Amino acid sequence: MVKKVFGKIYIYLVLFIMYLPILILMIYSFQDTTTIRFGEFHTPTFKLYTDLFDFGILKSKEIWIAVAHTIEIAIAAALVSTIIGTLGAIGIFYSKRKVRNTLNAISNISIVNAEIVTALSLRILYSFLHVELSFTTLLIGHVVLTIPFVVLNVMPKLQQMDPNEYEAALDLGATPAKALWKVVFPFILPGIISGFLLSITLSLDDYIITAYTANTSFDTLSTYVYKSMVKKSIPLQFRSLTTIIFVVIAIGVVIYGIVNRHKEAKANLKIR
Repeated sequence: MVKKVFGKIYIYLVLFIMYLPILILMIYSFQDTTTIRFGEFHTPTFKLYTDLFDFGILKSKEIWIAVAHTIEIAIAAALVSTIIGTLGAIGIFYSKRKVRNTLNAISNISIVNAEIVTALSLRILYSFLHVELSFTTLLIGHVVLTIPFVVLNVMPKLQQMDPNEYEAALDLGATPAKALWKVVFPFILPGIISGFLLSITLSLDDYIITAYTANTSFDTLSTYVYKSMVKKSIPLQFRSLTTIIFVVIAIGVVIYGIVNRHKEAKANLKIR
């Protein structure tokens, strides 16, 4: 009993420490003061939220342009890396053992490799080839960053699959492409979706590769915040924007959990 109580206290303490900064951020999203001091609160106001959606304010307009750029590059990079990563994972899985182990090791190196190494190497490559920084160079950078994580998500699903199903499809007259589409892809779809969502998350949050591979006129949220910090003038509207982002993500996680529980409940009923 005592262990359970201390266990719960420990868990709640860790969660409190993790989410305390976000809680403070959310509280001050309803304060339009430029200074933040402990115990100093004014009457709650929605001014930062109304200012955020007021496109007549230059800072708000710049923020939404950065948001659009961030979403644009994240979706594009996620789509490209999911296609390449999924096909790559299938290719690795069906390779000979020595080749498969080598390719897996190379893929894992990309995951643990310092991001600054990837960013700087891409920047040097572009300079060597006399390629001007653009949306394309940024997209390549984000794809290089996210492909290994797609492979990491798809590979376990391939390992869980019964290889006899693919071979059976071939024996029944299906072409290799049709067997992949009808047998393999439906089974690994959860891994593909996970890889796609993880790619979006990594791309949305990236700063280093974006800073090295993007044109200076193309700002994402991360680069815009950095430039604002250099100028020491981060727009107050960022408090409301980040609060909205957190709430949207939290709602998405809750909905995902409810859907999963509903599916598990249905599966348990079928088993009974």
